[in-house]
Amino acid sequence: MTDRVAITGVRVFDGHRLSELRTVIIADGVIGIDADGAEVIDADGGVMLPGLIDAHIHLSGENTREKLCSYGVTTGLDMATWPAQRLTRLRGVRGGSDVRSAGTPAIGPDSLHSRIPTMPADAIVTGPEQAEPFVAARLAEGSDYIKIVADPGEGGPDQETVTALARAAHAHGRPVVVHAVSQAAVIMALDAGADIITHVPLGPPLDLPVVARIADAGCTVVPTMTMMEGIAATIGQPKGLAGARRSVGLLHQAGVRVVAGTDTNDTAGVPFQPEAGASLHHELELLVDAGLSPAEALRAATRLAAEAFGLTDRGAVEPGLRADLILIDGDPLADIRATRNIRRIWCGGVEHTPAGQNRALW
Repeated sequence: MTDRVAITGVRVFDGHRLSELRTVIIADGVIGIDADGAEVIDADGGVMLPGLIDAHIHLSGENTREKLCSYGVTTGLDMATWPAQRLTRLRGVRGGSDVRSAGTPAIGPDSLHSRIPTMPADAIVTGPEQAEPFVAARLAEGSDYIKIVADPGEGGPDQETVTALARAAHAHGRPVVVHAVSQAAVIMALDAGADIITHVPLGPPLDLPVVARIADAGCTVVPTMTMMEGIAATIGQPKGLAGARRSVGLLHQAGVRVVAGTDTNDTAGVPFQPEAGASLHHELELLVDAGLSPAEALRAATRLAAEAFGLTDRGAVEPGLRADLILIDGDPLADIRATRNIRRIWCGGVEHTPAGQNRALW
C-alpha cells in the first residue's frame, strides 16, 4: 500500500465555490503535487471538502476522537478537559482527528460550573492575584489556549479577575476563549480583551451596540447553536432559540468571524449532550438557517476556524497542508445537508471508514 494517493475526477471546495474536475494528491500525510507512483482513486465527480473543524468540543477519551473522525471532523478544539494526563494521551496520535485543548477552565467559586462533580479544585480562581499562577499551570500542562467561564452575577469570577486572566494569557502568547451565555457575560469578555467568545445567549438577541463592539474588537464568536437548541428544548423554552438565531445573523451581517462549534460532551450535570462528530453537520444547517450561505457555513467549519485558532496547516485543500479531507456526494453549496453524504475520509492522510455510509447522520 503506497503512502501516495491520487484522487481523480473530484470537484474541490475552495472556500467559495466548487472547482472543475481535478486531481487531489495525498503524499506522506499532506496534500501533494506529484502523482508519480500514486494509487489512483476515481472520485467520479464527487466533492472534496477540507476536513471539518469543531471549535467547541469536550473530550471524554479516545472514543471522542474516533467519533469525530468518522464524521469527517478532523480537528476538535476542546474547551475543557482534565486531568492533564488524559489530554496528553490524546495528543499527536497519527491518523486520527487532531485535538487541541484549553485543559482546565478558569471558573468562579460559586458558579454552576463549580458544581460539576468532577471539576478539579484548581479550576477555581477567586481573585486577580491568582491569574498568573493559573495560566502558568495550564501552560505547564500543555494548554493551547486559556478558557474562562464568565458568569457575572452567577458566582463567576469578577471583571478584574477575568481581565487579569486574559492579560496573563496574552502575555504568554495564548488566545483567550470566554464562555458567555448572557449579554452581560459577552460585555465582560469584551472588556477583558477576549479573542474568542463561545456561545450566544438564549432569549433576546444581542443589542446592536454590543454586536458592533464585537465586530470592532475583531473578536471571533462560536455560537454553538446545536447546544443552545438542545438547552432550549430541555428547559422547555424553544422560543429562546429564536433570539440566539437572530444574534448569529446580526453578528454575521456586522462582519464578525462566526465559527462552527457544537459543545459536544458527555459530562454529568450538563443539560444537553450533542453527539461527537454527527452534531457538526447539524450545526452547519443551523448556521445556514441563521443567515449564512452554505459556502459561508463551510468556511466557518474549515478555513475560518483554522484562522481563529492559529492553525496554519489546515482548513483548505491546498498543497502543503494536512491531508484532512472528506469526499462527499452531492453539492453542499446547493444543499448544506449534502455534507452528510460522506463517501471517504482522510485524517492526516490516513483513510478512515465513515460512520454514516448506511444510515442518517442525524
